[in-house]
Amino acid sequence: MRHGRISSLISPASWAGIALISSCSFAQTYPAKAVRLIVPFSAGGGADIVARAIAQKLGDALGQQVVVDNRTGAAAIIGTELVAKSVSDGYTLILGQTGPNSINPSLYERLPYDALKDFAPITLATTYPYVMVVHPSIPAKTVKELIALAKSRPNELSFASAGNGAANHLAAELLKSMAGIQLVHVPYKASAPALIDVLGGHVSMMLDPIITAMPHVKTGKLRALGVTSLKRTAVASELPTFAETGLPGFEAIGWHGILAPAGTPREIVMRLNTEIVNVLRNPDIRTRFADQGAEPVGNTPEQFSDFLKSDLAKWAKVIKAAGVRASM
Repeated sequence: MRHGRISSLISPASWAGIALISSCSFAQTYPAKAVRLIVPFSAGGGADIVARAIAQKLGDALGQQVVVDNRTGAAAIIGTELVAKSVSDGYTLILGQTGPNSINPSLYERLPYDALKDFAPITLATTYPYVMVVHPSIPAKTVKELIALAKSRPNELSFASAGNGAANHLAAELLKSMAGIQLVHVPYKASAPALIDVLGGHVSMMLDPIITAMPHVKTGKLRALGVTSLKRTAVASELPTFAETGLPGFEAIGWHGILAPAGTPREIVMRLNTEIVNVLRNPDIRTRFADQGAEPVGNTPEQFSDFLKSDLAKWAKVIKAAGVRASM
């Protein structure tokens, strides 16, 4: 009873003040143990490389180990759901990406997480374009020539992707829509076997990350026509953008970013933002990512939140227009 009487004497404003003090105190001692960075993709891939590079430097800055934990499966849904339902204390983070955060919400009728409401954005880490590569038997030297060829041969040219609803599939659907062309989609279970069949001439073309496509371009096994970013990329500056060669305004980029579960204290979000942005400014990290064809970003939680909303809306429109669906 006495505790109840005391509680009734404390005003709501006072309770808010007590909660704020508690939150600030917790943030000041953060982190007191290792932080887990969930990567919903396999070890050794592009997302894993980005996560491990950030984790090492971030751990040094925080004074605690940042452990990369690969939780793969179900189009990155398993790892993403794990973080969405984790305790909001700053000790579980996720490396978000285009697929699970921007595409899945429109691709699947039901998801065990809300891509916007269940996460606290910390910072956009990198963005990267795709490069259009064609088999040398395709007589197109530019994106403009490819569009003209496709218009003269509707539903004869084919494109490979990492699967139905994959980011490079939807980028090609955006190309079809903006250029008014008809191409045959050939989905694979991953990018590697898709690229192999383009190399073999079984499929006409593919939009692929620069890091895996350019070695084959340099040996003459594939021809690169352009990149899907609005600006040329430093790692292959000789390649024009789609916007330069026939499709003004075309942009289809992939991205990686760091998020925490919704409800993570603001003080912890800002501490992580500060440290990760500093990591992304590190010359060694910038060089490492540039070699992978990725551009380090590092922005505010608010800017990252706006980016997420915009990217989700963009791909929702493409998915609806193309009638792409996936089942759980």
